[in-house]
Amino acid sequence: MLMHLPIVIFASLPFTTVADTVPKFDIARECRAEGGSETTQQRCAQDEAKARDDLQPQWIQFSAADKGNCIRETSIDETPSYVELLICLQMARDAKKSAE
Repeated sequence: MLMHLPIVIFASLPFTTVADTVPKFDIARECRAEGGSETTQQRCAQDEAKARDDLQPQWIQFSAADKGNCIRETSIDETPSYVELLICLQMARDAKKSAE
């Protein structure tokens, strides 16, 4: 019984410890994976940086569950995107508001 206690404790830890700050994504890697011309990649990097900057002040308004879900969803292909993360979080927030 006591052997399973660490597993139970670990499994019950809230995700908020991971999602207290905006995650750090490799913008250059994500934009290279998108492909395209140098101009396209530069525009991608600008869009990603703007989305990251927009997320910073909004981060605390999103629920820990939504943060966790959206981080996982936008990281599926191993090239996470701030633009996709921001859109996912905004959609989750808006869906909750419309359900109220």
